[in-house]
Amino acid sequence: MNQILCIALALLVGLLSTRLMKLLRLPNVTGFLIAGIIFGPYCLGQFIGGWGYGDNTVEAISWISDIALGFIALTIGISFRLDAIKKVGKQVVVITIFEALGGAILVIGALFIAYIFLGDESLPIGVILTLGAIACATAPAATLMIVKQYNARGPVVNTLLPVVAFDDAVALIAFSVLFAIGKSLILGDNISVIEILVVPLIEIVSSLAIGAVLGVLISLGFKLFKSRNNRMIMCITSVLVVVGLTALATTMDWQILGVSFTFSSLLACMMTGAMIVNLRKDSVLTFEQIDRWTSPLYMLFFVISGASLNLSIFLSEGAWVVIIIALTYVIFRALGKWLGAFVSSKITKANKNVQKYLGFTLFPQAGVAIGLATTTNQIFSTNELTAFAGELILTVTLMGTIIYELLGPVITKIALTKAGEITKEKKTQPPVSSSEQ
Repeated sequence: MNQILCIALALLVGLLSTRLMKLLRLPNVTGFLIAGIIFGPYCLGQFIGGWGYGDNTVEAISWISDIALGFIALTIGISFRLDAIKKVGKQVVVITIFEALGGAILVIGALFIAYIFLGDESLPIGVILTLGAIACATAPAATLMIVKQYNARGPVVNTLLPVVAFDDAVALIAFSVLFAIGKSLILGDNISVIEILVVPLIEIVSSLAIGAVLGVLISLGFKLFKSRNNRMIMCITSVLVVVGLTALATTMDWQILGVSFTFSSLLACMMTGAMIVNLRKDSVLTFEQIDRWTSPLYMLFFVISGASLNLSIFLSEGAWVVIIIALTYVIFRALGKWLGAFVSSKITKANKNVQKYLGFTLFPQAGVAIGLATTTNQIFSTNELTAFAGELILTVTLMGTIIYELLGPVITKIALTKAGEITKEKKTQPPVSSSEQ
């Protein structure tokens, strides 16, 4: 089976999974992931030409994931409107930083304890740091679905919506720093102050600079091209340019002071979206059109991510180790999110219901987390020393995503009900847009 037919199959199984998820009242992203796992190389894919283990079809179409990640980051950037930031004030910013880093700190701390017993071969320190960074990310899909379905209103919802918008930006920055350190540790490179502080800083600043320049150019292009279709094409081109430049940079081995560095397509695309939305107030309609255009792209991204889950890890002698790591990640990330939200709400003197219940609405995790794990796996898969680490990070993240997406909506509904922000249930459930997925 060639790549085009495999892409068609991925779209078909993803589409069919939405019907099942509707019956089970679960987010579509959960169905996409499960469909990818079932039809991936380690399940039914073994009996389908082109999807089977060793055919490398999933790896061959991984470029789709890179492009999808660019659009996810672009969407995050759109949330950074200066007028919106001024409205939410310092309170939301403080809560976002605390709850994001709270998840990271507790995951890193708990996994370090596990590291003492498991050793570096089963749980490299670089994996611990990378998983800590990924723990920062929160997916708004399931949470927003509950808010819309039950028409939830109140202080908790008003705080929740901007928090989930800013949360993933914190995750991207934390990932840029911790992943750079983790990669050096796994490769066994000599770590210097330059590698720990300077190189990540260069990658972050250079990525944001590229995104800012592109954002300005696209904004100027809006004056030349008036139709929404042409403006959409410009935005799509900007994402492809960023993803392409990042891929090119990884092959050219650019160095500063003898240390290699690259760019983050996620940060660059995020900055591009932020620049456009702040420079062009009329860009809202263009981004709404992009949101509809990218729906099948996001579906492919999640199906491919599910298919990338290496189930053979659970058949190995150390399967119990992976399960322990995954459960530790799931439990302590949730605890860190809740604790960070609770403490920061207390410090900022937020509404009492916000203090009690906000943390319970921040458990779901999907798009950005899977994207960061997929990026890690792709980079690590090129080196025998790091291949296991990449598979371990992706497996733990996907397992956590499935658990969070199954339980997250239920916990969110209970929390908002106890907060008195769900007064009556709607009989129908509105569709979830692609940007929420």
